Amino acid sequence: MTDDDKPITPEIVEDEKENKDGQLVQQITKPDILYLIPITGRPHLPAQVQPLMVNKIRWEGTLSKASKDSKNLLGLAYLSEVKGKYVYKEDFPKVGCVVRMMNIVDVQGNIQFIAQGLERFRIKRFLSDKPPFVVQVEYFEKINENEDELKAYAIAIINAIKQLLSLNPLYSEEVRQYLGMFSPDQPSPLTDFAAGITTASGDDLQEVLELVSVLGRMKKVMMLLQKEIEIAKLQTKIQKDVNTQVDENKRRFFLMEQLKAIQKELGLQKDDKTSDVDKFKEKFAKLSPPEHVVKRFDEEIEKLSVLETGSSEYGVTRNYLDWITTFPWGVFSEDNINIERAEKVLDRDHAGLSDVKERIIEFFAAGIYKKDIAGSIILFVGPPGVGKTSIGKSIAEAVGRKFYRFSLGGMRDEAEIKGHRRTYVGALPGKLVQALKDCKVANPVIMLDEVDKIGMSYQGDPASALLEVLDPEQNSEFLDHYMDLRIDLSKVLFICTANQLDTIPRPLLDRMDRINLSGYITEEKMLIARKHLWPKLLKRNNLTSKIITITDPTIRYIIEGHAREAGVRSLEKLLNKIIRKSIVTILKEKKEKIRISIKVLEDLLGPPVFQHEKQMSGVGVVTGLAWTQLGGATLPIEAVRVHDKTPGFKLTGKLGEVMQESAAIAYSHVWANLTSFKISKKYFDNAFIHIHVPEGATPKDGPSAGVTIATALVSLATGKAIKRPLAMTGEITLTGDVLPVGGIKEKIIAARRSGINEIILPQGCMPEFKTLPEHIKEGITFHFAKKYKDVFKIAFNGL
Repeated sequence: MTDDDKPITPEIVEDEKENKDGQLVQQITKPDILYLIPITGRPHLPAQVQPLMVNKIRWEGTLSKASKDSKNLLGLAYLSEVKGKYVYKEDFPKVGCVVRMMNIVDVQGNIQFIAQGLERFRIKRFLSDKPPFVVQVEYFEKINENEDELKAYAIAIINAIKQLLSLNPLYSEEVRQYLGMFSPDQPSPLTDFAAGITTASGDDLQEVLELVSVLGRMKKVMMLLQKEIEIAKLQTKIQKDVNTQVDENKRRFFLMEQLKAIQKELGLQKDDKTSDVDKFKEKFAKLSPPEHVVKRFDEEIEKLSVLETGSSEYGVTRNYLDWITTFPWGVFSEDNINIERAEKVLDRDHAGLSDVKERIIEFFAAGIYKKDIAGSIILFVGPPGVGKTSIGKSIAEAVGRKFYRFSLGGMRDEAEIKGHRRTYVGALPGKLVQALKDCKVANPVIMLDEVDKIGMSYQGDPASALLEVLDPEQNSEFLDHYMDLRIDLSKVLFICTANQLDTIPRPLLDRMDRINLSGYITEEKMLIARKHLWPKLLKRNNLTSKIITITDPTIRYIIEGHAREAGVRSLEKLLNKIIRKSIVTILKEKKEKIRISIKVLEDLLGPPVFQHEKQMSGVGVVTGLAWTQLGGATLPIEAVRVHDKTPGFKLTGKLGEVMQESAAIAYSHVWANLTSFKISKKYFDNAFIHIHVPEGATPKDGPSAGVTIATALVSLATGKAIKRPLAMTGEITLTGDVLPVGGIKEKIIAARRSGINEIILPQGCMPEFKTLPEHIKEGITFHFAKKYKDVFKIAFNGL
């Protein structure tokens, strides 16, 4: 056996003596040779009892020998840092602490024991410079110090400990443990205990361990205690601030709020990711989403939590969550449907349109009865300026819902309706999702303006995308490509507007409840100008009716001479022009009041654009009625005999194919029934006839001119003129049947505007005629024809 293998046995002497109370206590002779192991984190101090854990592979032999040879006495030395895999004697400090090992157990590859601090030691030399480390030590000699000063510092330390206990009761257990082993009158253990209960760094505690003077240690520990008291006060303040913010229902968020308060006190802020997650959760908690939305939200939040804030995927996910949490899931405004109130709102905002108002009131009544006005799609059809959009706003006000309008005119991409997929850069939801987000409710009134002007391109057909939106059987599960979630649009009240029906796809048109707005007659326009347009324009220009006044005859003159279209937009522009010119006059001539009369109207607006129409009359001239996108219009038709060289006829006036066919049918019918119309049998044998519809620059088409062309041919062939203000409309067949046509209301309004007081209509238009308001039919004589011979008898008084 070599010298290195021989066991080194410290000198340990144990005996029992009586203390002053007559109790037997164990006296330990301090060994001068110790087994040594390093510890990290904090040094171990005398008067300190705490569990320690060391690596079993490295230090099992040392602990085994210390337990066997040194009676469980072991030297502990603090290492502030371990630079490599192994520990060398140069790494150890000069001062350590002797501890007694108790309750040694194996814990998952480590050895745990209770270390009871006994005494400081200073290393004299290493007897073994590799594990197990063995050192020769010496102990600090007691030095004489001022007893009064020691006592004063001891009292100060005790008071500091008491103050710390009042701020943090967690220290009470350690104090109780200390009092069970030492007396408060012992300054050295008291100082070591006080240092041990602080949260000071390992280097600060090592300084306390290395100080020989008890008085010096006390001064150092007092500084550490004062710092600990300040930290405890700050923690108490933070806890108090948090408690004032948290009520009884949010106790479970206490720790999180405390963390926030600590970060705020230290000047720290949460990172962007945590802030985003908390914000989205807070916003989502205020909504009432369906289960599939909650599931998607949880998935996206979990994804956001693991993504780096700088990644592109983080931005995409964040934007998606922003849309999900701002969409009004389960948020509905309460309907305030009342028939009387709805009538007042419609009458207040719109003059005339009694048939339209009646249809809207019927719609409201059905909604009141079934307690839900959803499920119907309204389509307003009419010329520009008749109030389609404003009626939609009035409906929203009458129902008590929010109103949102967007135009479909020129829309060429179906993604505008159904959204872009999230795979594209800059993807956004469709207009419908944006509308609900802006309105902040899931049941607004949404107006789809200009539904007849939707475009089509290689990017898709928006009209086809609208099929799902405007179908009450499908829109309860509308799928937006961006949201990728089923959205319930069944509670939304959709109102569409169009100027014509020809360009609206038939499947889309079938899904809508159509209401026609034909236009206004002169009396209705006057009422609108007096009640709505003129007051609105005065208010817009900060004027009153006392400063600028306008007479009713002047308004009528403007309507008949400058604004004959079906709507009132041109009328509004003209009235605004009058106000602008009047303001110039007020400023230049320093006038206080201006009265607008017919005499000054020509100076303001110029000469009338429309002169009073002189009814065209003569042989071969007949007035027809036509429907256009701008309303109804009179359509005079002329026929003249050009020469007798060859039979036939010629058409001019930029007529469409349907109108050309109507002319050919009328020509054939008249020629085939010469006897019935009192026409010479040889008249058409050589006659070449020219048929013209004036205003040749304006395209014209449709079947309504059939009876008019036939009547012009009969007038030409018989040499008899229609000398009274008479107009007619209807389609003719080769056998002489008069077929019904559309746009009867618009055509009657146009006839009234032109001063015509007698109209011939097809017998098949009788149902539509009966639904017309009486004020439109007033003062006009109507005839209904089933065959063309009926038209002939009426027009020529049974010639």
